[in-house]
Amino acid sequence: MTEFNRAYRQTLLAGRLTLGLMTPTARANGAMADIDLERRIAQRADQLGFAALWTRDVPVMVPQGEEISVLDEPFLWLATLAASTQQIALGTAAAVLPLRHPLHVAKAALSLNRLSQDRFILGLGSGDREAEFAIFKQDIALRAETFRERWNIVRSALSPDAAGRAALREATGGYDLMAPPATRIGMLVVGSARQSLQWTATHSDGWATYHRDEARQQGRIGLWQSALRERAGSEPKPFVQSLQLDLLERADAPAEPIELGLRTGRDALVAYLDRMEDAGVSHVLLNLVRGPRPAMEVIDELGRDVLPRLQGHARAPVA
Repeated sequence: MTEFNRAYRQTLLAGRLTLGLMTPTARANGAMADIDLERRIAQRADQLGFAALWTRDVPVMVPQGEEISVLDEPFLWLATLAASTQQIALGTAAAVLPLRHPLHVAKAALSLNRLSQDRFILGLGSGDREAEFAIFKQDIALRAETFRERWNIVRSALSPDAAGRAALREATGGYDLMAPPATRIGMLVVGSARQSLQWTATHSDGWATYHRDEARQQGRIGLWQSALRERAGSEPKPFVQSLQLDLLERADAPAEPIELGLRTGRDALVAYLDRMEDAGVSHVLLNLVRGPRPAMEVIDELGRDVLPRLQGHARAPVA
């Protein structure tokens, strides 16, 4: 089987836990991101050795409680970050597949992977905002089936192998979208996507889910590993989790839970990440909580005082 691209290998098959950042990192609620600042943050994260930069797909400014997300189109956003960086991977977490034509998703993924020199990971979700489904005239009740159907077309379109593109050519009347990639573009299911873990273990290249308390998360990891043994044989498929992070200035501040994450000093953060690595987490996607500390300051501390301590526990890379 063709090997994965370098984004997937360096982020998800590194043989140790890696860290990524949700972008934009410094956006105020209801405001567009400062692109010059975000470019500088992306460059700094690249220099410090973060594994990946991620972004979300929010097609319409539909409020969720007090939060209003105002985000650029995810593939164009990542292309901008790609032009400002050299090594760091770029990923969607997630593009809402039932609201997008699968051929458009595949074309964007192929293009971004090529333009970034094999640095793209495609995370896909099913979406959960009823208002968006109504705006796009899609039936939210059918999103699970729609996700599976469109996933199969995207998967086929991204295949480096001619045999793997059979479903694409059936959908297009015999045409490819562009020259096929030389390596595999990793496809992650983000959230449940309304699919069973068995389906995800069979069809995806990994599963990304949200933060839970440690005991519950270890249970989810166990379910994932069981599904892999049942459906994926010996193929390693990573478990990815997000973490809302409020990093305190006091290094020895104890960790306390916040919604979908932790408020903590760096020492307790490293201890938590070590435990998650031991439990089977391959990558943690950090979503920096808006607070008094500038995002660049937090990223510098993570790069200076957290990443090296994680890298000191490196294991042999997965073959």
